[in-house]
Amino acid sequence: MYGLFRESALGQAIRLVSGNRWLLYPEERSDFVLPPQYAALLSDCDKHHEATSAGLNPNADHDSSSQIESSQTADNDDQIEDMARLRSVASIQSGPYIDHGRFDPEQQIELNKTKSVPIVPQKTNDGIILVDWYTTDDQENPRNWSSLKRSYIVFVICLYTWVTYAAGSVFAFPEPGIVDHFHVSVEASELGLALYVLAYGVGPLIFGPLTEIPIIGRNPVYYLTFLVFFALSFPAATINSFGGLLAIRFFAGFFGSVGIAIDGASIGDVFTLIYFPYGLGWWVLSFWAGPAIGPTFAGFAAMAKGWRWLLWEVVWICGVMAIFLLALTPETSTPNILLRRARRLRKLTGDARLQSQSEIDQKHMTALVFTLVFPPFYGFNLGQTGLAFLACEVGSILALILYFAYLYFYMIPENLKNGFREQEHRLLPAIVGPFVLPVGLFIFAWTARASTHWIVSLIGVTIFVLGQYMVIQGLFMYVPVSYSQYAASIFMGNDLIRSAVAFGCILAARPMFINLGVHKGVTVLAGLSIMGIVESAYVQVW
Repeated sequence: MYGLFRESALGQAIRLVSGNRWLLYPEERSDFVLPPQYAALLSDCDKHHEATSAGLNPNADHDSSSQIESSQTADNDDQIEDMARLRSVASIQSGPYIDHGRFDPEQQIELNKTKSVPIVPQKTNDGIILVDWYTTDDQENPRNWSSLKRSYIVFVICLYTWVTYAAGSVFAFPEPGIVDHFHVSVEASELGLALYVLAYGVGPLIFGPLTEIPIIGRNPVYYLTFLVFFALSFPAATINSFGGLLAIRFFAGFFGSVGIAIDGASIGDVFTLIYFPYGLGWWVLSFWAGPAIGPTFAGFAAMAKGWRWLLWEVVWICGVMAIFLLALTPETSTPNILLRRARRLRKLTGDARLQSQSEIDQKHMTALVFTLVFPPFYGFNLGQTGLAFLACEVGSILALILYFAYLYFYMIPENLKNGFREQEHRLLPAIVGPFVLPVGLFIFAWTARASTHWIVSLIGVTIFVLGQYMVIQGLFMYVPVSYSQYAASIFMGNDLIRSAVAFGCILAARPMFINLGVHKGVTVLAGLSIMGIVESAYVQVW
């Protein structure tokens, strides 16, 4: 709990106000002792410098000490093995992601279980001493955090994504009230949702790459953008200008887009690659939870309190999110954590040679279909229509269970036995998903009629979401494994394309379904999905 609070925005603010006298890091405590491996390396460097300045052979003492070390080494084979192993650990745990081609996963797991072994810092050719974790079980390393703490990080990340997605999806329900209040067309009212989705893809272009700059890290981008998002939720609920409302919705989507761009990278900060899919699975679930649960409370609220009440609900859920994010969320970026450790060590020792690798590196770095089906065909009111969205949540939960079973019974045992294979091996769920997806669309398209019970069409929605989840999960696993160093930026580009397409779909959906009808309109989407499968198969063959 101490570490959670110290690393949070509130904790860092308290440190700033107190002149760094409160919420101290280990290097700032009076009882802190510089790890022996750092003290020894600094001492050797000083002796080398003094000998060179005096015109002596700097290797003289080194040669004699090497003879002593050689004799000691002969009697300490176990220590040699430990040091060789900890070198592997150092390279594994220092980066935000694991390079799948450099280590055996079973050895990695066993090393994480071993006793605490000091990690000797590396020295560059120009005399820089690279600050790393002190030991293999260093608790400042996010991947050494307890399971409870890492689970909490995943919870906050999922909550962040849920809040911003729910804030977008609930806007589908105020549209009738907006049409009456501002005297605009239905198509114009849909711009509030469309602009939010478009901005959701634009925002990460700026915010995503910022988190990859070590001196910034993840947290400042998270909480500064969320504060703006939170602030914009107030005028959205009170404004009396339609143009102003659209502008607010655009900027809300812009500043609320950070989660979708960097949440996957944050999960990668705290999990080794072999268990990374578990955290990612919960995150992908939150994509569907927002659009599924948001309309559930939005529909009844719109019926009881009017369209503005929905936007006030966004204010309330943002207030809850702010507590978790600002008061109890630690920094997870390894480059940022080690950079700040290096600064504290330089201040403690007065030696500018202590630097982190990251310091050196950065010097050079829809809701529409449902409303056209359930109210006219089944007589659903707004509240009941909102409940229909829970089919998305059911589908995503089923997909999560199946995906975790796939990991537990196949992927992880296979990796432990044979090591990590090529990254395309992780695309298996994404291969299965496209075949499931059109099945759900066809069921929804041709059972959404008064003569067929509404549960059947919702089963189709559930199947569709299950297939969609598998595709997204497979692709989201492929990205960080293939391009680990630039994962946040690639997630950002992926989000931009999805959001741009979603923006167009929101504006085109109503005319298409009105002109073609729900049955034919959804069938067109299912047909396009099948065409995509055929095209992919053709490309693979040729």
